[in-house]
Amino acid sequence: MSSPQPGPKPQEVLAMMKKVADWQIENPGKHPRTDWTQAVYYVGIMALYTVSNDAKYLDAMLRMGETNDWKPGPRQFHANDHAVCQTYCELYALKNDPRMIAPTVAGFNFILAHPQAVTAKGTDAKYRPKPWGWCDALFMAPPAWIHLFHLTGDKRYIEFMDKEWWATTKALYDPVEGLYFRDSRVLQIKTPSGAKTFWGRGNGWVYGALVRVLQFMPQDYPSRLKYLKLYREMTEAIIKTQQPDGLWRPSLLDPNQIPLGETSASGLFVYGLAWGVNNGLLDEAKYWPPAERGWNALVSKVKPSGMMGAVQGIGRSPGAVTDGSTEVYGTGAFLLAGSEVYKHLKH
Repeated sequence: MSSPQPGPKPQEVLAMMKKVADWQIENPGKHPRTDWTQAVYYVGIMALYTVSNDAKYLDAMLRMGETNDWKPGPRQFHANDHAVCQTYCELYALKNDPRMIAPTVAGFNFILAHPQAVTAKGTDAKYRPKPWGWCDALFMAPPAWIHLFHLTGDKRYIEFMDKEWWATTKALYDPVEGLYFRDSRVLQIKTPSGAKTFWGRGNGWVYGALVRVLQFMPQDYPSRLKYLKLYREMTEAIIKTQQPDGLWRPSLLDPNQIPLGETSASGLFVYGLAWGVNNGLLDEAKYWPPAERGWNALVSKVKPSGMMGAVQGIGRSPGAVTDGSTEVYGTGAFLLAGSEVYKHLKH
């Protein structure tokens, strides 16, 4: 009988995170600087800075904020254009410079003052209850709203976030499966094998969002236990849908629909699993092994150059992926996962 493979070493995890981040810095995404795609990458860079304390990564994010004039994206009410505010909040927490969150405060206050104007825009607007009617939105906006509450003490931000989170959940969460439909278009759409359509990355967005919301939610907040219950329900569904190679597929309940492992969803799932173990919410003996398998599988998809491979392109449902496909948000998901894996191994 062969001996088990040794687990990753913390210095190996950190080195791989830096390799992927450095490649992305040298090969910047083509999307607008305040776009959600870039914003997910930024939160990954901040996670890398947190565990590495390497000023190179902090400086890159400070330059980004200055270049953006610390502004959210251009669509006032759209969750995707709030995602970049997460990094502004993180930088403000480090630097205490009011300029860093002033436009976010102004923008969010405007939304609170104009509730009748909170409607989703876009080609699939008719499928979206306001304002966060697609599950990806839960990663993009709620973490910024609750972090702003944490920084300012203004309860209006957490109350708005909480109300709208559960409105989206009522519309899109399937408590039987423990997973979210991406939006109302797919509630009745079945996969080729007849399974319900649950998009891997869409559920990764929600699972990662739970981490980013719970870390700033007061222990005594009235609905905190609901978030924890949801987190644990999703955890069970996620570990059941992990495939033998350690990755998750674009279609969670029909892995053969698109049989190649996909890294943006997998990175977010590893992030959430490892965070739960690190924070005492998940039993280490049961939940660390799938997190570790997932991390090892993610590393196997990193190209020698440092490019993060096997990332499904921008979409809203399970879609094609190749080993050579990449996107900045895939890098962000990998760095979020690595930050929690590193913390666990250093513990």
